[in-house]
Amino acid sequence: MAKEQISIFDMFKIGIGPSSSHTLGPWRAAQRFVQVLVDRNLLSHVQTVNILLYGSLAKTGVGHGTDIAVLLGLSGDDPVTFDVHDVVPKVERIKSNKKLNLGAQKEIDFCYIDNLLFLFDQSLPFHPNAVTFQAFLEDGTAVSETYYSIGGGFVIQENDSESVLSEIDLPFPIDTAQELMVACMRTGLKISELVLENECSWRSEQATRDGVMQIFNTIKECIYKGCHTDGVLPGGLHVERRAAKLNKRMLKGRTYSDYDSWLEAIRAGGRDFGYILDCVSCFALAVNEENASFGRVVTAPTNGAAGVIPAVLQYYLAFYDAYNEDKIIQFIATASEIGSIFKKGATISAAMGGCQAEIGVSSAMAAGALTECLGGSQRQALMAAEIAMEHHLGLTCDPIGGLVQIPCIERNTMGAIKAITAAQLALQSNPDKAKVSLDAVVSTMWETALDMNVKYKETADGGLAIKVPLSLPEC
Repeated sequence: MAKEQISIFDMFKIGIGPSSSHTLGPWRAAQRFVQVLVDRNLLSHVQTVNILLYGSLAKTGVGHGTDIAVLLGLSGDDPVTFDVHDVVPKVERIKSNKKLNLGAQKEIDFCYIDNLLFLFDQSLPFHPNAVTFQAFLEDGTAVSETYYSIGGGFVIQENDSESVLSEIDLPFPIDTAQELMVACMRTGLKISELVLENECSWRSEQATRDGVMQIFNTIKECIYKGCHTDGVLPGGLHVERRAAKLNKRMLKGRTYSDYDSWLEAIRAGGRDFGYILDCVSCFALAVNEENASFGRVVTAPTNGAAGVIPAVLQYYLAFYDAYNEDKIIQFIATASEIGSIFKKGATISAAMGGCQAEIGVSSAMAAGALTECLGGSQRQALMAAEIAMEHHLGLTCDPIGGLVQIPCIERNTMGAIKAITAAQLALQSNPDKAKVSLDAVVSTMWETALDMNVKYKETADGGLAIKVPLSLPEC
């Protein structure tokens, strides 16, 4: 029996930046707590709520928007549909009015300073990203629940098991790359085809296709918006957005009113190596600048690494004339399966594994997906994923100011380029002669994560995070 059943829509989630583990996860946890109160018929009896942020959520909570996320989640807002332009204004209204409309049903007193506590020196043993919600009722009693945001927007409640027991019988229960390869060899299916067979156990094929295209439409809108938005990123580092300027230079100042005409213009720019590098970098920058601005993004598999897969997918669509639904679904399905292998065998949480768990995993996902879409065999796709991760092993997470900006945004460009390079190497190689398997690199990544000093795991306590004062420009 498989340890965990992971769908395409678990690895790819629509949400709001800047962090899947520090923003999307706590937001979902807050929503779950409100639902607990509703289910117990207690919502109308709540007088006030305390929010306790522990460990990594406390240390980088403001920079990652954790405070914003939990307040919006408690307010009954959903990250998939909430107007991104009202994120900061609504939280400012909560702070100034000292009122919170719990679940959009019960207005309660709420003081940001007194009721939202950042417990910098306290951590809970299960996971560094922990949040406890306490609801105090009219009769003097209280309801308390603790949640852990374990990466990629995944949330589990205290006393839950991290391993999720199978709820349905999947035709292909996969935990490891070896199991995936055996299933592909036995059936002759491509990785993406096997994934889609599993997805049919949850919903109809058309529902899966529609859902994947919704994911893609969010990705393309994010890329297009990021490539056409100037300005400075919020948070105090004064990081200037670069994607729009790079986009203008690439297109020689010409502007296009929609994604399709813009994509055609990108494609018409030629295949010069430097131009393609600029394009891939621009795509990745665009997504992560949107992410850093509380924009709508897709976890891929996390928000901090949200630009790698979109950049490589956009590269494939633009330079291989592959802008069609079947190819898009093939790419995203393949990527999701590779990501799930890392989720099951290691981690996709930077708070647990450093940046190798985010940029490294996203690069491996993109490399495998691109390889399959370019005609590579199943073994070549897994080889590409291994190559991409192998060259991210040990990558630390050290965000300056606790913001998903430096070095995070540029790391997405590097992860995308490495993914393309890994795919090209795998396509020109015989996987029979590979010395390192994908399972071996997954195991190595997890061992490296366990050995890594905690100050290099998203706490902003080490590395670049302590070398650049916030008062200085980033470059």
